[in-house]
Amino acid sequence: MAYTHERNYGCRVNDELTYRGLRMMVIENELIRVSILLDKGSDIFEFVHKPTDTDFMWRSPLGVRPHLNSHNMREATHGPFSDFYEGGWQELLPNGGRSCEYRAVEMGQHGELWGIPWNCQIIEDDPEIVQAKLWTRTYRTPFLLAKTLTLRSGCGVLEIDEILTNESDQDLDLMWGHHPAFGPPFLSQDCVVSCGARKVVVDPNAPPEGRFQPLHEFTWPTGESQDGAMIDVRHIGPPESKLEDMLYLTDLTDGWYAVTNTEKQVGFGMAFDTEVFKHIWYWISLCGNPQAPSWGRWYVIALEPFSSYPAILTECMKENRQLQIQAGESLSTWLRAVAYAGLSEVTEISEDGEVRGS
Repeated sequence: MAYTHERNYGCRVNDELTYRGLRMMVIENELIRVSILLDKGSDIFEFVHKPTDTDFMWRSPLGVRPHLNSHNMREATHGPFSDFYEGGWQELLPNGGRSCEYRAVEMGQHGELWGIPWNCQIIEDDPEIVQAKLWTRTYRTPFLLAKTLTLRSGCGVLEIDEILTNESDQDLDLMWGHHPAFGPPFLSQDCVVSCGARKVVVDPNAPPEGRFQPLHEFTWPTGESQDGAMIDVRHIGPPESKLEDMLYLTDLTDGWYAVTNTEKQVGFGMAFDTEVFKHIWYWISLCGNPQAPSWGRWYVIALEPFSSYPAILTECMKENRQLQIQAGESLSTWLRAVAYAGLSEVTEISEDGEVRGS
């Protein structure tokens, strides 16, 4: 057996860990530490900025719970995603949101990837750079997804490079996205959202607690609410807000967003490939959903680079917004996730993860 180098400086990676019965990998350097559940969708449940001891990822009241060999009292009709949602960052494919049926195949909430074990191979392990390759195959659809995670010394950027392959002899439709969710103590009413979008579209199934009419459109970042107030959606309200919005940020000038805590002057940002991720889903849940599984407890937002909207594959297809991969073909893409400090406003994040602002 080839053991990981037990290095305690520079870049480090360890895929020999177990957390609550699930295989886990930790990749880190001097600035950030990222913990990944290899047995659960390659979920990133921890993304820590070390200098400020800030974990950006939201943790749901459920926490990390083993889903392998589990026995629910009865599986929900939309699928078991919510029963095992620890928060953090999932990758979603081939369905993005609520359940649907595609070509006689039942697609559960948020698709297949979130619950599948992933293979892992460390391909570079050096104090200056570490790289790990992860890959898996979906089971109801014929996709192979491989991604390489790279971390460089002295750099707060996690590089993600992906290749998705259709292993069948049929052309297929799909949605593809990333679902990072942010919570306290990082998330507070001192947080502000910046992005490269010019347009906001309200989800057609906007919740009753939402501030905007379903399908309402407005120019980023300010729109008229149902009661006539002008709302700036860059700003995050306190838990007492009791609201729930589902918005789609689109017409992107550039592929990036940032969430900055202006009091702590620390934030999380992402740059991404707009050839694949053409939109940003913006989920705002400020203790406003009184129904299961939130029960009014969730104080969280998510900013999700996504190929398509609205949040159901079959609905995207009606608007011709789905991705399509031809038989036997592959699609490559990339994302750069970055932790930064010393800024209260972000104006741009470059393709290599450089954060610009003041």
